[in-house]
Amino acid sequence: MDTTVEFARMNGLGNAILVVDMRGRSDTVTPDAAIALNADPQTRFDQIMAIHDPKASGTDAWIDILNSDGTKAQACGNGTRCVVQALAAETGRKTFTFHTVAGVLNAEEHADGTISVDMGKPVFDWNRIPLAEDFHDTRRIELQIGPIDDPVLHSPSVMSMGNPHAIFWVDRDVMSYDLARFGPLLENHPMFPERANITLAQVTSQSGMTTRTWERGAGLTLACGSAACAAAVSGARTGRTGRTVAVTVASAVPAGVLTIDWRERDDHVVMTGPAAWEWSGRVDPATGAFTRDPDTRAQAAGATAE
Repeated sequence: MDTTVEFARMNGLGNAILVVDMRGRSDTVTPDAAIALNADPQTRFDQIMAIHDPKASGTDAWIDILNSDGTKAQACGNGTRCVVQALAAETGRKTFTFHTVAGVLNAEEHADGTISVDMGKPVFDWNRIPLAEDFHDTRRIELQIGPIDDPVLHSPSVMSMGNPHAIFWVDRDVMSYDLARFGPLLENHPMFPERANITLAQVTSQSGMTTRTWERGAGLTLACGSAACAAAVSGARTGRTGRTVAVTVASAVPAGVLTIDWRERDDHVVMTGPAAWEWSGRVDPATGAFTRDPDTRAQAAGATAE
């Protein structure tokens, strides 16, 4: 009996995504499968987006999201764009409504191939982010790393986009900081009982910034859509930017841009950017054992030969 399902390796600005089709099944992608897939260079990923049959009326699918360490994630904007592209190619539709643990997300593929995802309303209350301490003003909290009299990073803006984020504002190139060293310490800081996504943000104009993110449960990532949303919203909240911001993801190769619009009319955050298909295959959701489709192996071999 074949226990495998179809899956695709995709990316959103380099953010490695596995889209797994679990429709018509009652099981889930297991943490063991996620860890096994991440251990293989061919399938190493930042998030798995597992598409399940809808749980609520008026939605097209339930999306289960896993990090590369096998833990659950509440939100993944780059991954959601990949799901939209995959389903649009399959169905010919352009608009979708998804249900996740973070709530309902509406998404649309545009004529130019970019995809907009309504990420919902940001959350600023300290106990809903959540934080371990009561902070009345989460635009700036007391948290730093490095010497007390000369901290390397300090006073982040914190919020939730369905998952917790801490935005540290920096004055120089975000790539000049050793985020691989600071990231794990900050992700697991006692201030964040559910851990947090850690982002460095350098504001370049009233409508632009550059970011780099250490992603909760995934580590250094080429891009993080919810972090771009959190950085843009935090920029507007602190008076550093307006409500529409072009966020340049410095670590993406090549560097990519997400347009984030924190709409004044309904407080929703809309993220617009690209998605890209790489290859497809079949995977066992219990073990992570996979095969690549023959045509994509041939395409990959041809690309290497060229």
